[in-house]
Amino acid sequence: MRKTKIIATIGPSSRKPEIIKNLIEAGVNIFRLNFSHGDHEYHKKNIEIIRIAAKESGKIVGILQDLSGPKVRIGEVKNPIFLHEGEILEIYKEPIMCEKKNSVAKIYIDYPQILEDLKIGDLIYIADGAIRVRVIEKHPSKVITQVIIGGIISSRKGVNFPGAEISISALTSKDKIDLEFGIKQGVDFVALSFVKDEKDIEECKEIIKKLKGNQWVFAKIETQKAVENIDKILNVSDGIMIARGDLGVEVPIEKVPIIQKEIVKKAKDKGLPVIIATQMLTSMINSIMPTRADVSDIANAVLDGADALMLSDETAVGKYPVQSVKMMVKIIKEAEKIYNYEMETHPHVSSDYAIAYSSVILAKDIRANKIIVFTKSGSSAKRVSRFRPASLILANVHDEDILRKLTILWGVYPYTVLSENQEPENMVKEFVKRAYRDKIIKENETLVLTMGYPVGKVGSTNLIRILKQEQIKEIIGL
Repeated sequence: MRKTKIIATIGPSSRKPEIIKNLIEAGVNIFRLNFSHGDHEYHKKNIEIIRIAAKESGKIVGILQDLSGPKVRIGEVKNPIFLHEGEILEIYKEPIMCEKKNSVAKIYIDYPQILEDLKIGDLIYIADGAIRVRVIEKHPSKVITQVIIGGIISSRKGVNFPGAEISISALTSKDKIDLEFGIKQGVDFVALSFVKDEKDIEECKEIIKKLKGNQWVFAKIETQKAVENIDKILNVSDGIMIARGDLGVEVPIEKVPIIQKEIVKKAKDKGLPVIIATQMLTSMINSIMPTRADVSDIANAVLDGADALMLSDETAVGKYPVQSVKMMVKIIKEAEKIYNYEMETHPHVSSDYAIAYSSVILAKDIRANKIIVFTKSGSSAKRVSRFRPASLILANVHDEDILRKLTILWGVYPYTVLSENQEPENMVKEFVKRAYRDKIIKENETLVLTMGYPVGKVGSTNLIRILKQEQIKEIIGL
């Protein structure tokens, strides 16, 4: 069974009920709702369709709310502006007529307060870095820049400020409204865009707590500042998304693969799920077959040990959404055949991870191909997943909300919801009977179990048990 999870973005190409159901059957574990597009009614309808399709498919499927964040854009440009190296570009705080006269171009941006934070010498990238300018003067109403790399400016092009100390919050007023909507709709994960430091994550978590939500918050790493502050961000996040699109603008593009590998390793060492996003299968937006480069990119992300890979335009607006997922499944399965489980040994683990690590070592030594985790909050499943066992991790919980959250974790198969008002032995018997009936386990298997006593208490995982073949047969009545 595939261990690396797949996230698919919902959009015009994929929001019909039959396509969503086909995507689930093809292998999607989580659907992403991109709040840079669509209103609340649009997203509410998508959530309803996803929940119905998941139920009809008999699959556990998660939903990720991706907040738009403070994406800075140029205002309306009536006629395209051609910039050449050495010319002057003035960027205004207030809306103006965007035009060019006598080698001096004028534009405005939709987050004018950012101009206050800029310093002489700071770089500004426009249109994903295709156009680059440097700040040479600051004035109360504008900044004056000189063009380093020219190009054509048109309406709503994105603007980046690599390395600049920007004070604007990652959570905009729109994001806060969207977040409240997402919590009410019961989304499972929230991805926070343009994170700079740990304070952005803490602010988001505080809002979720105040609104009585329990969503896991993923920090999107797509700015130079986020890369610099990655250790502090990891300390407060529930997971990480490496958003390579804007990241490839903010940092030299040749550094992106190295940054990706370093962050994946740091996240794994922390026991946090990590998503690789952006341009995983771009070639399949308009083609039934991917390029060799895309195939290699996916395979390398799998071999790095990423928890999940995300499809964006491929499923949102592409011509072949279902085929893209099927292709990703094929590539993942092939790469996982040579995954180096031996590299996941940890000679020194904390007491919090001792049971999880011991269960992985035990499963390997006795050749148990499944580790059964009984968990209240999902933490035990997350801890076992951290050590990337060759054995499949079957998770049993007491709450369906927690079960859906486990869809993001590497190697974890969110299986069933069990009553917590029973003795451990009865819980084990209930699991075995269900799993055998559903053909999840076989009578000739040996299983490693982890659970806590007393049952139903968060953080109480303190038991490891081996369930032998004869014990399984006795429970199922063979």
